[in-house]
Amino acid sequence: MEFDSTSLLAMGLIFLGSYVQTAIGFGLAIVAAPLLIILAPEYVPAPICLVALFISLMNAMKHRSSVEIGGLKMALIGRVPGSIVGGALLFFVSTEALTLWIGLLVLFAVVVSALPFRIEPTPGRMSVAGFFSGLFGTSSAIGGPPMALLLQHQDANQLRGNLSAFFVFSSIISLVIQIPAGFFTLHHLVITIPLLPSAAFGYWLAIKTTQSLPKEKIRIGALTLCLVSGLTAVIQGLAL
Repeated sequence: MEFDSTSLLAMGLIFLGSYVQTAIGFGLAIVAAPLLIILAPEYVPAPICLVALFISLMNAMKHRSSVEIGGLKMALIGRVPGSIVGGALLFFVSTEALTLWIGLLVLFAVVVSALPFRIEPTPGRMSVAGFFSGLFGTSSAIGGPPMALLLQHQDANQLRGNLSAFFVFSSIISLVIQIPAGFFTLHHLVITIPLLPSAAFGYWLAIKTTQSLPKEKIRIGALTLCLVSGLTAVIQGLAL
């Protein structure tokens, strides 16, 4: 099977994003979406959501003993109306506006991840975070930051497990809503299939290497990468 340069770029970004998400709990879309929306917009948002579902299922199974479904209930309830609003947004935004939107969301994610203070995940806050995760995730595939803001101070495996379990359900919700908006079709499913081996390799490599690498160094490297890609998307969005 032959792949063009666009497919190879998508595979590379998905590999890198899957590695980051497996290592720190989130980050697939934050890494992949800013460059893909510029160079290959057909991969945003549905194909990234499909890969996120695939990676999240594997991570949720690996960390299933650390998952607290009860604690995620309010976030999942909030996720539904947020996803509906995000789906409605797709009807009205151009590729240029979506590029700028994704760039700003990535920069927001970097700021959120760097915050030094702790916000307790109360039921009300989880519901609000779920809403904005749905809004951001359905419109751009970047639904992780609001949830990561509340859960980032959990034990590493608990963070990975809870975020992965949330992403399994939230990815399904987003994909269902993207169908009537025309952003999830058979074509999107077909172009996603070649990305899955790259995602699986990123997952496997992260499992093999992150135990020996300091979590903080991985986090700093991921944030630096996200900062560059986010700024690139913002500049490109403003220039279009």
